[in-house]
Amino acid sequence: MNSETEKTLNAELDIFRGSTGTDSKFETFNVPFQQGASVLDALIWINDNLDETLSFRYSCINANACKECMMLIDGKVEYACLKKLQGKKSTLEPLPNKTLIKDLVTDIVPPKEKYAFSR
Repeated sequence: MNSETEKTLNAELDIFRGSTGTDSKFETFNVPFQQGASVLDALIWINDNLDETLSFRYSCINANACKECMMLIDGKVEYACLKKLQGKKSTLEPLPNKTLIKDLVTDIVPPKEKYAFSR
């Protein structure tokens, strides 16, 4: 953070919380806003500083498997690692038409691959 103004700015994230068979809700988190930070950076910050139970998926740092951080951000399918954090309220939800596991984690393994793993 370069200026006093940036230090006081927060981004507000409304994040879907829940799993299959439980009541779901949205929980609001305020995170420090830094110009150029991604939504994934904010999720990691929340997990490290506010709520270690928040579930989301990513693997770009230590695996060669991109696309794991895909979710709905303000109603559009986006990669959390590429979507820049906004200095305003954003809504994060799990992918639609996928089986919900927990919070922002959905079952993203294609059906044919699941079948191959189970054999």
